[in-house]
Amino acid sequence: MTGSAPAPVRPVAVVSGGSRGLGAVLVERLLSDGWRVATFSRTGGEFVDRTAAAAPDAFLWEQADLADPAALRRFTGSVLRRYGRVDLLVNNAAVLPGPELFLTTSPDRIAAGITTNLTGPLVLTQACARAMSRTGGGQIVTISSINALRGFRGVAVYAAAKAGLDGVTRALARELGPLGIRVNSVVPGFFDSDLTTDVTDTDRARIERRTPLGRVATVHEIADAVSFVVSPQASFITGQSIVIDGGITC
Repeated sequence: MTGSAPAPVRPVAVVSGGSRGLGAVLVERLLSDGWRVATFSRTGGEFVDRTAAAAPDAFLWEQADLADPAALRRFTGSVLRRYGRVDLLVNNAAVLPGPELFLTTSPDRIAAGITTNLTGPLVLTQACARAMSRTGGGQIVTISSINALRGFRGVAVYAAAKAGLDGVTRALARELGPLGIRVNSVVPGFFDSDLTTDVTDTDRARIERRTPLGRVATVHEIADAVSFVVSPQASFITGQSIVIDGGITC
């Protein structure tokens, strides 16, 4: 009598900032697609509590801050202790401060913006890529921004960080490709999210007028792009920054 085949290993995804907004949508999609998902954020909330109750074995949340590199490494260690592997990292978490002119931005605020939006994702990427290299490969997807592509007043530090992440995407695609790790970024235009709740109706109308498709995106349209990038249909795509902006950067 032949033995039964071993059960397939369920892949593990790490999503930064998965307690709300785009991050929460991605967590839900990955769980429904059979992934085990680990996420962190500065605070939990109703979504985290509900998801942990519904999928206690497949969902892990811990408190951590992108501005704390040691906390990011501890979080990655917790993921590896619980699940033993990392197959996908989605660098989703970011902090977009209110518009601030560069000439009046303090050095401390410049440093904080770079630490949160560039250094933090780099530390997390390194920790997860090391884990992927030990298990045969994986994927890294970073949520960038059209601020990295076009100039917008008042967001110079945020734009610098996002442009840096797009550059890292291309460099790591070269470096990590031989290890079986694909690296891409998804570059959203304006979409409904926690980062855009402070956009005034006047500014929103102006953005819609400047967008060839005449509207901002939904969070699900951005999630659709991420879902495609991590799917088998995108298995030969790496080192790319995929723009989802309704044509505003044409």
